[in-house]
Amino acid sequence: QLQLVESGGGLVQPGGSLRLSCAASGFPVDYYAIGWFRQAPGKERTGVSCISGRTNYVDSVKGRFTISRDNAKNTVYLQMNSLKPEDTALYYCNVQLDAIAYWGQGTQVTVSS
Repeated sequence: QLQLVESGGGLVQPGGSLRLSCAASGFPVDYYAIGWFRQAPGKERTGVSCISGRTNYVDSVKGRFTISRDNAKNTVYLQMNSLKPEDTALYYCNVQLDAIAYWGQGTQVTVSS
């Protein structure tokens, strides 16, 4: 059964760091593109970063966020440094298999002093 489970969110002060995890089951993370998305209250869900054969980032997080994966643990990570209040959102990981998009339940990131 295909499943994505996010974890690692929390409350952090501006300038702080968090590492999000996306534990996958039912498929190998090194074979498919895995994306991180986020959705702030009242806003649409938008892409943050993606990893496949290479990595990609939205401009607003370049230089601050790093996506990586551990094939042995079948897990994708999002290391978030220099966090800003505008990074506050519910973060989701995503994979698309056979034209079907799969999502985890999300993990909340709140950046506030």
